[in-house]
This record gives sequence, C-alpha cells and structure tokens, in this order.
Amino acid sequence: MHAPYRSRSAAVMAAPLIVLFFLILIMAAPAVAGVRWLSPSALAASPDGRTLFVACVTGERVLMLDPATRRVTGSVSMPAPPTGLAVSADGKTLFVTCAAPASQVCIVDVARGRVTARMPAGHSACAPVLSPDGRTLFVCNRFNNDVSVFDLAAKKETRRIAVRREPVAAAITPDGRRLLVANHLHTGRADGENVGAVVSVIDTALGQVIGDLSLPNGSGILNDLRISPDGRYAVVTHILSRFHLPTTQLDRGWVNTNAKTLIDLGRMEVVNTVLLDTVDRGAAYPWGAAWSADGRKLVVALAGTHEVSVTDFPALLEKLAGLATASQPSANGTYPATGPRVASDVPNDLSMLVGMRERRPLPEGDLGPRGVVVVGRVAYTANYFSDTISAFDLDGTHPKAVTIPLGPKPAMTAARQGELNFNDARLCFQGWQSCASCHSDDARVDGLNWDLLNDGIGNPKNNKSMLLAFKTPPAMSTGVRESAEAAVRAGLTHILFTVQPPAVSEALNAYLKSLRPGVSPHLEKGKLSAAARRGEKLFRSKETGCAQCHPGPLFTDLKSYDVGTLGQFDKPADIFDTPTLIEIWRTAPYLHDGSAATVRDVVTTSNKGNQHGKTSHLTADQINDLVEYLLSL
Repeated sequence: MHAPYRSRSAAVMAAPLIVLFFLILIMAAPAVAGVRWLSPSALAASPDGRTLFVACVTGERVLMLDPATRRVTGSVSMPAPPTGLAVSADGKTLFVTCAAPASQVCIVDVARGRVTARMPAGHSACAPVLSPDGRTLFVCNRFNNDVSVFDLAAKKETRRIAVRREPVAAAITPDGRRLLVANHLHTGRADGENVGAVVSVIDTALGQVIGDLSLPNGSGILNDLRISPDGRYAVVTHILSRFHLPTTQLDRGWVNTNAKTLIDLGRMEVVNTVLLDTVDRGAAYPWGAAWSADGRKLVVALAGTHEVSVTDFPALLEKLAGLATASQPSANGTYPATGPRVASDVPNDLSMLVGMRERRPLPEGDLGPRGVVVVGRVAYTANYFSDTISAFDLDGTHPKAVTIPLGPKPAMTAARQGELNFNDARLCFQGWQSCASCHSDDARVDGLNWDLLNDGIGNPKNNKSMLLAFKTPPAMSTGVRESAEAAVRAGLTHILFTVQPPAVSEALNAYLKSLRPGVSPHLEKGKLSAAARRGEKLFRSKETGCAQCHPGPLFTDLKSYDVGTLGQFDKPADIFDTPTLIEIWRTAPYLHDGSAATVRDVVTTSNKGNQHGKTSHLTADQINDLVEYLLSL
C-alpha cells in the first residue's frame, strides 16, 4: 500500500507554536466544586424528533433533552455506565446498554421516565440494535467478543453469536436479514504484511457470521457503524494507520490518517475508504456518524480535533463511481496530489473530499464529540469532555452552531484534564493524531507494531498498554525510557511532534496513574474458574518457573532478559522488558514484535527452548489450564 502524498519538510519540528493551543483547554464557564462529570457519549432521537436521549457515561444516567427549548426535561439513573441507546418505533420504549463485567440492558418507559425491566448481558455491553419488526434486540458484548440476541417478548437472551474482536458498533439492514458489526481491533499477529480490523456480517435468521468485510491494511480503532436512510450503504469510522513507515514525521499522513469506509449493502462489499483529513490538517479520531433523513448529508464527529465533518454524500458517490478500477501510476511512479485517478488511490488521497465536504469546528468550549444524531436539518453531537451538546444547522451559507449545556460544569481534576489531553489532537502537530490514536480512548492498545524513534529506525515494536506503566519501569519494550514519566514527555516530542508546557505531561501522568485493571471475562462471578485454579498452581510451580520472572502482585520482576524472541529487525544484543501480565486478556498480540497472536502461542509455538517458562513438557490439558489462568489476570 502506498502512503499518502507527503513532504519530508523539517517544518514539522517547528511545532512549539502549537503550545498556544493549550490555552484553549480552559473552559469558559465557571467550575462547580462537588459536581460530577456527566461525560455524554451516545445519542438517540425519538421518532418524532421532539426528544433527544443522551447517554452519560461517568454520570451513569440517561438525560432527556428537548431540542426545541434546548433544556433537559428528564433524567433516568442507570446501574452502570450507559454506552448505547435504541428507541422503539413508537418512541415509547428506550433500550440502554449499561456496561459492566456483568452488563445489563435497561428497558425504560419513556413517558414515565423510569426503568421498568432489566436483561442481563455480557461483558461491557454496548451498541444495542432493534430489529425492524421490534421483536429482537441485538447487543454487542465488547470483551466477550460476541453479540447477544434478545427476544423482547420474553425479555430473554436466546443466543450468542461470536465475532472477531471487541465489537463496539452495529447496524441492521432495513429488511432485518443482515446485522453488520464493527470490530474495534484486528485479530491475529502484528508482524504480517496485512493487518487490519474487519466488519462482521451476521445472517440474523441463521444466527451466525457469514463473512467478514476486510478494511485496508492498518485499519483499526473502529468506533461507529451506520446505515444510510435508503438502506443501500453503510459507513464505518476508523483510523487508518501507516504503521509500516518509521515515525519520523507527521505531515501528509505519515503516521496516522483518519477515515470512513463505505460498504455497498446490496453487494455486501467495501466500496472504498475515504480519508477525512486534508493535505495539511489531520482529522484525528473519527467517532460517531449519522446521515440526514434524505441521505444527502453524512456527518462524522472528529473527537480529537473537536469538529464535525459534513459530506455531500451523493457527490461523493458520483466521484467514486467515476474512478477507474485499475491502478495507473503516473510516469514518475507517484500519484498526483490533486485527486485520485483510480479507485485504489482513494485510501491514500488527502484531497478526495475537496469541494464536497465542510469541516465545522464545535462552538468554543465544546470538547470531544462522540455520538452524533441528525434531526430534521440539525446535527447534534454529544461532547464527552465538556458535558454539552452541540447543535449544527446543516443548511445555509453560514450555518449556525450552538452549545446546549447539560448541567453545571464540574471542577477540572488533574486526572480529567489528563484524559482530555490524552484524547486531544490539538496537542499534536497539524492535528493528525492524539495519544488515543494508538492506545484507544482508554489508554490500552491498537495491536500494531510501530517503528518509533525511541530506539532508532527499522525495528518496529508492538504497542503496549499504558495500564500500570508507572508502577512497572522501565518503559518501552527495550527499556529505553527509565520511567513512564520520561516516556510521556518523549511521546509529546517524538510522536505528537510538539513542545508542551510541563502541565500537559503532568496531567497526562495523573490520568494514566488513575487507570485501573478491568475484570477479566474469563473469571466466573469474579473468581478463578476450576481450570484457572489448576493453571495458577502450574504458574507458581518450579516445574514451569513462570512466577520467577512474573511474581505478584504486578506479575513482573521489572527486569529485562533475552527470552529467545529475537526477530529479523532486532539487534543481537537486545534484551526485553518483562511485562506485567495483568489484563493481558485484552492486549493481544503478544511479545515485543507482536508475533504471538494468542497467549497460547506465547507458551507454545513462541517458546521454543523453554526460554520464557518451562512449558514444552506440559500436556494439552495443562496448557489449557495455564492459558486460562493467564487470561484471568
């Protein structure tokens, strides 16, 4: 795959001027001590458009908003953070996924403003989708890697459908025959030629996946998936990483680009992947998507740059249809920067949307747009970091944008400021990416190998979770940063390519230190299964020696070793930091080069010579038990 047209200008290092953007972080409204952040993330509208439902993650409630008066008219408390909303066709019932290790789907009587029933779901439930006949509800269980199917008459789960990895968004075709599911991350090794996440296609009658739609190499961190009003197309928002390139600069999409992929639902195949960035300005971290009722406007929230992208969808389809299907490079072997000539150019072209798309900034102080909904000719975004809704007129030469506050503004803590910084692409040169672009919004992994500047060029390393980074020095796989604090400062300089005041890294440190491990989906009612208990005995035994280098409570001895995993890009003298094993159930692939797709691979095919634990003599059942224990940590 060719990278976007780009320049190697040294101007990227002139980014200290970006420090001025830090001043924008100061909220305009006064902070109120003791008030809890709401963190609105998902939106849904009643069929008549008279009510907006707002899922507030940290506020653990769903608000009801009158868009005409711009006032909150109701609030319904939830038992856990609400992550997704679905409204019945008559507008009388709201279905809310409340994420927890044992999630619940809350059924809300809209008129009464109260929860009338609850249905148990899987780990970190999200993205509820109603079937067209209203009889069935589909729910993504993110960390079970499956989709629950609920019979709403019986209020009972009838089956689970396995998908690839971390389903976070879904949409159903108008005939109800196909459910499309966006998998947040890719599955498999990170050292292959093609590494990308997929959209799973479920036959709802069969109750199983009938195929996966592959996105371009480097596609990951999928966030939303929506179907057009006419039922002909779907769009999925995601990042398109250029992980195969050394991270020597950012301009022209050298590291990360930001994209929407269109799917033809008639042929059930990918049409193309269109970049949301422009030649000199990134559109970091695309999140929610929505169409206008007539299908002419496609709106995407740009969570990292605090904007919305509004595309003339018929014009985009016309331009895509006019492209040739074969690759025809120019005489000098490069593609022109003025626009794609063939369909295969599109995922690498930063000018594709010129003349058919507007990038509209959120009103000042509105930060972190995630969920999007369009009612009539107005688009609304749920702004996670400002507890506001932004409303945008889609028509007119100077369309208006207004802020709708959802409540009093809480006091900004260091950790909350750090979480904003982590997700804020204004801290990056030209806004191409934020920390979340490689670690997702919760500071874990993207599953890719990156050739960072920390330890030279030409030796890619697998991305690491930031969980417990401050308790498990050194940082980076080869330990080139003595601490996580040093790694954060280096990341601002060598990954975001800016110079920031100390307050920025200090707030980032506070946020990352506040991270807590999630509960493994392999636990049974919060406890080790019988198989995991047997695996624990093996792990702690001298027979395997696993606990020698991975002692509790952090499951690392904080030392570096040669454990026989040197690859083609490593130096003969390289030794690698012993990682914590806590939460490895969600950080695949494994080893410093991502060459082990699963934990089973780590202790079997990737452990030739027993150099990281004596496992070659274990029986198949013992391997199963050991793996189950590790995945339970």
